[in-house]
This record gives sequence, structure tokens and C-alpha cells, in this order.
Amino acid sequence: QVQLVESGGGLVQAGGSLRLSCAASGTIFSMNRMGWSRQAPGKQRELVALITSGGFTNYADSVRGRFTISRADAKNTVYLQMNSLKPEDTAVYYCNGDFTTPQAMRGGYWGQGTQVTVSS
Repeated sequence: QVQLVESGGGLVQAGGSLRLSCAASGTIFSMNRMGWSRQAPGKQRELVALITSGGFTNYADSVRGRFTISRADAKNTVYLQMNSLKPEDTAVYYCNGDFTTPQAMRGGYWGQGTQVTVSS
């Protein structure tokens, strides 16, 4: 089993920055593709950013140029640097990832989410 714990959310004014962290723990052999998604009240969950094991990144159009996803495999941690935040970025942000165990089993996991609120 793998557990994902997000941190770094909070309240920030428009134009400000936050850095989210997602730490993975458990029986991990390798951390594969990782991503950040968000869900605003009354809306569907949307993928915000992803990063592959090789470092390839992709972003939703709404955040491209403002958000940066990165990873530290030695720490089993993925980050989301969010700059120039807008009120419409307000949402619960979820980390998700694909992992391989030492027994060569592969599975996907989600964190519990962290609230990001951007005031105007």
C-alpha cells in the first residue's frame, strides 16, 4: 500500500504564490507518473499538471505558465509551485500517482486533498 499526503495549501491573495507538496510513503519501488488535480465546489475534478518518470510535464491550459510541477524521487515527493494565483484557482487540490512495489505490482493512489483559497 502507498499513502499520499499533501501539504502547503492555504489562503492567499490574488497574485500570490503557494507551493504544494505531496509525500508518498509505503512499500514503494518506483514512483512513476505523478499528477495534481483540483476540484472546485460544484465542478468536476480536473487534471492540472502531470509529470512522468522521465520528467516530461504537461499542464492544463488554465494554469500553463503559472504553475510548475516537479519531483524529487529520492524523497518520493512531488511538488506544485503555483504563481500568479487567481480566485478561479480556488479548489481542493489532490495529488495522485502511479507506483510500483518491490513485488513488481503497480497501482494508482490518491491523496486526501489540500484546500487552496485565493481571495480577490
